Amino acid sequence: MRSSSIRYLYVSVILQIMKVLSRQEFNAAREDIYEKIMSGAVFIYPTDTIYGIGCDARDADAVRKIRRLKERSYTPFSVIAPSKDWIREHCEVSKRGEGWISRLPGPYTLIFRKKDGCVAEDVAPNLKTIGIRMPDHWFMAHIAELEIPIVTTSVNKHGEQYMTSLDDLDEGIGKGVDFVIYEGERNGRPSRLVDLSDSFKIIER
Repeated sequence: MRSSSIRYLYVSVILQIMKVLSRQEFNAAREDIYEKIMSGAVFIYPTDTIYGIGCDARDADAVRKIRRLKERSYTPFSVIAPSKDWIREHCEVSKRGEGWISRLPGPYTLIFRKKDGCVAEDVAPNLKTIGIRMPDHWFMAHIAELEIPIVTTSVNKHGEQYMTSLDDLDEGIGKGVDFVIYEGERNGRPSRLVDLSDSFKIIER
């Protein structure tokens, strides 16, 4: 069997295993999906840059499941904050930090010193800092409605290429998520890292 045929068969099987939702389908079922997220669901979703895999960032079991799927033991995850007020309440924000918060939503990950208890420990193990995102994307409105932080990390095994479409979704990750919110191929770049925790630094990646 040709490799393209094998790939098509693989994608077809994965689509049967997991639930793939369009924006319209997600909106129609959002109340039920909100309950699933609050109950520990792990899911894939689009952003203004690339696809992310996430869960309720306060749910330690769900966060650990993402670590197992990505085979990523210690590297910190970022979170999507539900609002700018959430950032101010749960992070130490300087005057410079306020300036960067004013640029949100946008393609930035802002690194702040975090306050205790704002997310599960496994989001950023043994760190006093956390990366914060607010994507310029329609899905951000749903996170604001949920009023909880959502883990955001690329959809890939550690060290491998991140997902741009269902065609290159890793098989193990595809089988491990509860649902996917899909809007076609996304070939953006990861967000720009801006360290506002101690000394100001923009980190290119």
